[in-house]
Amino acid sequence: MDDIARHLGMSKKTIYQFFKDKNELVMALTRKKLQEDEDQVSEIISKSANVIEEMINMMKCSEDIFSRINPIVIHDLQKYHPDAWKEFQNFKSEVLVHTLEELLSKGVKQGYIRPEIDVKIIARMRVNQVELGFNTTVFPIAEFNTWKVQQQFHEHFNYGICTLKGYKLLNQYKNIVEE
Repeated sequence: MDDIARHLGMSKKTIYQFFKDKNELVMALTRKKLQEDEDQVSEIISKSANVIEEMINMMKCSEDIFSRINPIVIHDLQKYHPDAWKEFQNFKSEVLVHTLEELLSKGVKQGYIRPEIDVKIIARMRVNQVELGFNTTVFPIAEFNTWKVQQQFHEHFNYGICTLKGYKLLNQYKNIVEE
């Protein structure tokens, strides 16, 4: 709280007029950030022409988000702020999984996503894969760039779920010339 007060240029007493403790402050910040993320995802979906463009745009959005997240913050939320971590987990399971299920289903109807995939399984796998990329036991910070790990996961996911039609459109958006 001392660091936060110093950064904001105010006293801890002033902060405590608005938040009863550090957990309440962390919870408020977590809720605000999750709402911003949900709004950003909704905007991407509304402005994209097809599911492949949505995936590309979400990748760009993810790059911005992941480049600012220190894996230690994830660890600290889990360990020291269980209510905020629970809020994040609820967001992940309710908003992100549901949104991805809808995206995958739409992609199947558009012919870009393989129809044999189980949308419910693949959506949960992908959402949890993001968290795995922040696991410093699996991907130590000294050895792996968090964004590169996420990028590799995302590329693998995108190409793994696409039909040939989707694969070609994905390459087209990425300016990859096929032979």
